[in-house]
Amino acid sequence: MTEQHSHQFERGTDGPKVIVVGVDGSDSSLRAAAYAAGLARRQRALLALVYIQPVMAAGAALGVPVADTTDQIAEDLIQQIREGTEQVKGIFDVRWEFHTFRGDPYNGLVSAADQLKADAVVVGASEQAGHRIIGSVAIRLVKAGRWPVTVVP
Repeated sequence: MTEQHSHQFERGTDGPKVIVVGVDGSDSSLRAAAYAAGLARRQRALLALVYIQPVMAAGAALGVPVADTTDQIAEDLIQQIREGTEQVKGIFDVRWEFHTFRGDPYNGLVSAADQLKADAVVVGASEQAGHRIIGSVAIRLVKAGRWPVTVVP
């Protein structure tokens, strides 16, 4: 199989086995995680929750403790996910993992989806006005055409 064909979605399968969802603590990303959890439960798929830690070279150069701040965000997200999982325990179970990647959101999610061998990617709709002009992460993922992408409002 060539590299080009390894990224194509295999049509006619029983559904996704690995669902990657991008989380950053925003309301839209948490709604995306809830939606993806429902998909994972119904498909008996692995839910891979992915937080992309931003790389802010300028902030680091000024002595801002960027890594500590983004590490705390990741820890807070893990705690929220664990609490949510405990609340629904016994109602339905979802196999899930939490992963942290570094970089910009688009390239980080692409790397995560590739490394985790994602069959589907779920993201929240952008809450930033500027993305209407330069394009959101979701639009860029859809245009990449490498996985089915679901955008949750």
